[in-house]
Amino acid sequence: MRLFAPELAPALDLLDIRGQPITTSSRGRLTLLSFFRDAACPFCNFRIYELTQRHAELAARGLDIVAVFSASQAEVLRFAGQRPRPFPLAADPTSSAHELYGIERSLWRKLRAIVTRVPTLLKGLCLVGLAGLNTGNLMPADFLIDERGRIVEAYYGRDAGDRIPLERVEQLLARIPARRAA
Repeated sequence: MRLFAPELAPALDLLDIRGQPITTSSRGRLTLLSFFRDAACPFCNFRIYELTQRHAELAARGLDIVAVFSASQAEVLRFAGQRPRPFPLAADPTSSAHELYGIERSLWRKLRAIVTRVPTLLKGLCLVGLAGLNTGNLMPADFLIDERGRIVEAYYGRDAGDRIPLERVEQLLARIPARRAA
C-alpha cells in the first residue's frame, strides 16, 4: 500500500554497505530516502551518478540522502558502490524495506521506460554495461522525510526511470525553514 504525506515514515532496520546503521531522520535536516530497483539497473545507476554530482549542494541546503537497492550487498558494491559515494547505500535483498514502503512492480512500466527514456537508458548502460539489460520489474520511489520522521513528499515512479525531479526537492528545501548543514 502506498504511503502519503504527512504519514510517519516506517522505521527501517537496514545497514549500509559498509555495515553502518541507516537513519532516515536527522536533527534539523530533511532526508531523501530513495528506493532503487536492481543494483545493475541503468536508470538507477544514472540517478546515483546525478545524486553524487549534486550531493554537496543539496547537503549544504540541509538534505541527507539514503539509497536503498533491492539487491544483495555484493551486487550493490559491484555496481553503485564501486565508487565512493557521499551518502549511504543499503542492500535490501529480500525487498522487505521496499514492501514496507509500498513499492510496486510492473513489467509494462519497465518496458515503457526502456522505450521512452532511451538517452537515460544509454547513459546508465555506460555505467553498468550489459548487466543493466537483465533487471526485474520493481519500480522506483522517493520519499522526503523530515526530522520528526514524517513524510513530507512521497513520489512513486510512473515507470522504471521516473524519479522525483531534483527541482522539486529544491523547492521543498526552500519552503521548509533553514536546515543545518552536515
